[in-house]
Amino acid sequence: MTLRKTILVSAAIALSAAIPAFAQDAASFPTKAMTYIIPFDAGGESDISARFQQAEWNEHTGQDVIIQYQPGAGGAQAWSQLNDIAGDGYTIMGINLPHTILQPLEGDAGYKTEDLTPVHYFHYTPNAIFVTADSEFETLQQLIDYAKANPGMVTFAGSGSKSANNLGQLEFDSAAGVTTTYVPFSGTGPSVTAVLGKQTTAGFNYATSAMAQGDALRMLAVASDERMPAFPDVPTFKELGFDIVGGAYRGVAVPASTPEDLRQRISDIVAEINADPDFVKKMEDGGFVLTDITYDKMPDFVAQMTAEYSEGAKALGIGQ
Repeated sequence: MTLRKTILVSAAIALSAAIPAFAQDAASFPTKAMTYIIPFDAGGESDISARFQQAEWNEHTGQDVIIQYQPGAGGAQAWSQLNDIAGDGYTIMGINLPHTILQPLEGDAGYKTEDLTPVHYFHYTPNAIFVTADSEFETLQQLIDYAKANPGMVTFAGSGSKSANNLGQLEFDSAAGVTTTYVPFSGTGPSVTAVLGKQTTAGFNYATSAMAQGDALRMLAVASDERMPAFPDVPTFKELGFDIVGGAYRGVAVPASTPEDLRQRISDIVAEINADPDFVKKMEDGGFVLTDITYDKMPDFVAQMTAEYSEGAKALGIGQ
């Protein structure tokens, strides 16, 4: 090879390396399989909902999505590394609230809330109060009456301290004018096991927790706007006079270097899947509540949730 050809080839290689992989037209994206990182272990709500999406991804894009797990530090390990990934659109990551607001407020999580780039929040799992099927408490009011007569004696098992369950319990105490005791466990599974084993009076867990328990648990109230299709006989807190709606929101994020058109395209794909009747049925049957917080709505939504969770963090002793 002549010196001139060598220079030309080297220049071409350098030029191709300098051209970002995302230079393709976003309208044709994706043209190959994508990687979907879940920042938790397999089997949890984040994994289940992503698996439901995975089944629809190829139908809506013509390409597969491959799920990988990167658990650690309650999701912080993966989120702290998100921006190290190439922003070509081909790697997306699950993202959760209130985790990504509360973790940086509590201390050095390896990332800040504003470092992350969520493009779509597609569902949430509402908080709910559970008791065993043979519990003396058949209604929420009965539990409230007992809690008022016995301050601190009602114990709630929940998934982790300083979590959506913990925030929900504090909100319930304030709204109902009671004092209860929150008992944190390492995850949804152990906290539900504690309720079933009557280690606590009740559980302040996600509504999805009831799906695998059959008739062993009784749900007294759920923090959704409307009654859930999976639990048509369970009243909402709002029905019972308490303005309590919330739980853990889950969505999809991308590296900060991802260009705007690809961010919007990925949000559009998630929105299409969210509207698919098969996906809707799977999610609702599984106890999830669909949302459709698209990329264009993200700044206002994150600002709103940051304000709400920052206020709740004060009650948890975070950031003081």
